[in-house]
Amino acid sequence: MTRLSHDQDTSGTRRGACPALSAPMQTGDGLLARVALTDAITPAELVGLCRLAREHGNGMMDISARGNLQIRGLTASSASLLDADVRALGLPLREGLAVETPPFAGLDETEIADPRPLAEAIRSGARTIVGLAPKMTVIVDGGGQLRHAELLADIRLLAHATPNGVRWTVLLGGIEATAGVLDVVDDTTAVKMTLETLRQLAAAGEFARGRDLAAVLPKHEAAAPSPSPFATYRLSDKLWAVGIGPAYGQAEAGRLLELSATAARLGLRTLRPALNHSLIFFGSGQACEALASIAENNGFITRPNDPRSFIAACPGSPSCTAGSIDTHALSHIAIEELGDVLDGSFTLHVTGCPKGCAHPRAAELVLCGTADGVAFVAGKASDHAFGSTAERDARTSLNRIAALVRAERRKNETTTACIARLGQSRLALCLTSGRP
Repeated sequence: MTRLSHDQDTSGTRRGACPALSAPMQTGDGLLARVALTDAITPAELVGLCRLAREHGNGMMDISARGNLQIRGLTASSASLLDADVRALGLPLREGLAVETPPFAGLDETEIADPRPLAEAIRSGARTIVGLAPKMTVIVDGGGQLRHAELLADIRLLAHATPNGVRWTVLLGGIEATAGVLDVVDDTTAVKMTLETLRQLAAAGEFARGRDLAAVLPKHEAAAPSPSPFATYRLSDKLWAVGIGPAYGQAEAGRLLELSATAARLGLRTLRPALNHSLIFFGSGQACEALASIAENNGFITRPNDPRSFIAACPGSPSCTAGSIDTHALSHIAIEELGDVLDGSFTLHVTGCPKGCAHPRAAELVLCGTADGVAFVAGKASDHAFGSTAERDARTSLNRIAALVRAERRKNETTTACIARLGQSRLALCLTSGRP
């Protein structure tokens, strides 16, 4: 094992524009089209999408970290047919700027305010704004049990209750905990301020992002992180929700079809693809619990302590041409070797290349595929690596890191805190020497 100079030219592998239904992206297993939704759909409609994935693609489907459906293995001709057939389903497809709301928006009785009217006003107002960065994102978060606090956003609106009614904190750049505070305003002003900021970013050029305006702003004092979507939630007296997800965000369309058909038989009427590669189904508490039990028995993630939910893994090789390693196989090894080190305090990022599509922000530990094997990084996937190994030796390296953390972790200390305290030099020494 040697220290890897991870300072490589990544200009050809930068994260660029997102794939879209009408503009699919080339990957290792063909073209990939993204189906982005603005509202819930029915289980029957998801069944329809699964059938189209089998008919026009290779039958593999992803749920992205932001809750978008992706259909893989398309050709140029089949992608065009998919576009037409998906639109014929009459789904609430997102067009233009990504304006996102949490999955319980308008349904959760603990929510401070329904964010959907503001989101729709921003979508409508942004239709005439041209020149925005391809990945420009606005989040409108009304509070409640499941939030988008840890998703990146260029502009973020957060609701909070005051004696004078609901006010919205306007944040710029990053996740909620690192964003800059622009102002605290009423709903009408929040929409106007958002649209004005979007126009300012558009005028600055297609690479301008919210983070570019956030540097001079005071930092937001964020609340506690949002809980895992992989649980059952009571939204009101008559409505519950359950979060279910495929391992590493990817499944054969037939498995999602069967899950959706089962949900329909149980009386669950709607669902939303959601954060952390989840599908959230809505219905009675009894039906939600029944679906979770069936899904768990069929290999889906249904519990917040499932170690697979602590791993962000891209499809990797051979599904992606940029991927140098089999990320799902390496993720399985990581679960076996790290065990209790995956304590939920951090996300292990396993990526096939330095683009880091599955987890664009920094992580406490990244396993990044390279031409020579696996690079070990603390930060973003493209950052300098503190060590490396051949892919065949990854298990041994992970075992060494796990032994170090277990030996050095203090009472009540999380893995995140332990890794930060140890530092990269200690981690690198552990990899090369084999001693904790």
